[in-house]
Amino acid sequence: MLMAISYESIVPWGRSFDEYRRMFALSEDDLAMRILGCGDGPAGFNAEMRNRGGNVVSCDPLYQFSAEQVRERIDATYRTVIEETRREQHRFVWDSIRSVDELGEIRMSAMRTFLADYEHGKRLGRYVCGAAPDLPFPAGAFDLALSSHFLFLYSDNLTLEFHEQSLLDMLRVAREARIFPLLNYNAERSPYLEPVCEQLERDGYRVAIEAVPYEFQRGGNEMLRVGKRKKETSDE
Repeated sequence: MLMAISYESIVPWGRSFDEYRRMFALSEDDLAMRILGCGDGPAGFNAEMRNRGGNVVSCDPLYQFSAEQVRERIDATYRTVIEETRREQHRFVWDSIRSVDELGEIRMSAMRTFLADYEHGKRLGRYVCGAAPDLPFPAGAFDLALSSHFLFLYSDNLTLEFHEQSLLDMLRVAREARIFPLLNYNAERSPYLEPVCEQLERDGYRVAIEAVPYEFQRGGNEMLRVGKRKKETSDE
């Protein structure tokens, strides 16, 4: 069942190709894979990967709406998000992004890149309406599934079971899953991280928490990497 999303609740906030590359420690070999972006929203990653000749499909409930509708929500919510960030700037690390104003420019650039590509990419099947834990793709359709700023970040709103089922669904459609960040909205490590890792290990998956070359939310410089089952690896 597709996660319910109302038009008035949408707060679009897109990240760039460079941020994705650093958040998920993506190597050139990784970028050559068949990649699924789970919950990409209005990120510029898909469009910029297309320009590089990459193979990315983005999946998000947002894609039930038109480019004009998404643009309207960006216009309606952008100032509110920026002002909230300005009030809470002590929660963030201002090095590669040096100010709230620069953050706004980076996010708007990524979202403009998305909007310019969205309708065409949607017709080509690069933007698909859907969400974990019911991803609308066959098993093994991708090499790598990425989830940015959704799982763990919304631990106060989503259950442990939802996290476990979502990760298992990502691993159904891809050989490997990576999740970033591992913190909740209060910049605390998600209480679901440990039980999720333990369950995945019991299920036989390879689980690792790895440092990445990206930190904007203070303390948020790690990703979860989950690989295919150990038996599957040994059988190769």
